[in-house]
Amino acid sequence: MMLSEQTPVPETALPLEPFKAHLRLGTGFGEGNLQDEVLVSFLRAAIAAIEARTGKVLITRQFTLNMHQWRDPVAQVLPLVPVTSVGTVVLVDAEGGEDTLETSLYHLVQDSQHPQLCPTGSLLPAVVNGGALRITLTAGMAGDWGGLPADLGQAVLMLASHYYNYRDDTGLSGGCMPFGVTSLIERYRVVRLSLGRVQ
Repeated sequence: MMLSEQTPVPETALPLEPFKAHLRLGTGFGEGNLQDEVLVSFLRAAIAAIEARTGKVLITRQFTLNMHQWRDPVAQVLPLVPVTSVGTVVLVDAEGGEDTLETSLYHLVQDSQHPQLCPTGSLLPAVVNGGALRITLTAGMAGDWGGLPADLGQAVLMLASHYYNYRDDTGLSGGCMPFGVTSLIERYRVVRLSLGRVQ
């Protein structure tokens, strides 16, 4: 399984001005946008880290999922939450020929933990030996920053601020995340099931 992001978070959707206010950056000194590029990079890093920790996509964008076979032809669990729509499902044969499935053959079961692509009939169409499949989908909690829950928005600003304040510190561990951020995002984490246990 290989998941790739087709459209990044638009820069216009990033809370640059609220982030500046959060950092209490001064104004009126000329070249007020001098640090914008750096601040945007910290916001993107914070969003990516929180998405990785929670398993939830914050700002809506498009993704492509490539697989060699269905994990379960009765119901394929999708690796993103929340999935808002499935664009196309394409079967690829061993020679690279493509067949786009009719949308009447499958439907999306939306779920806050484990969205699924399910067949209209009993099974999803078979993937031939040596073939593959490609699913394009749209996922995200909100189309813009204002649509996010307030606690998640605050967590992004706090984490981006943490990255900004420690930008020259190379001694922090790779998984370092401030307690205030983890407490804000904890309730959004996707519950993972493994061998009958909740993780």
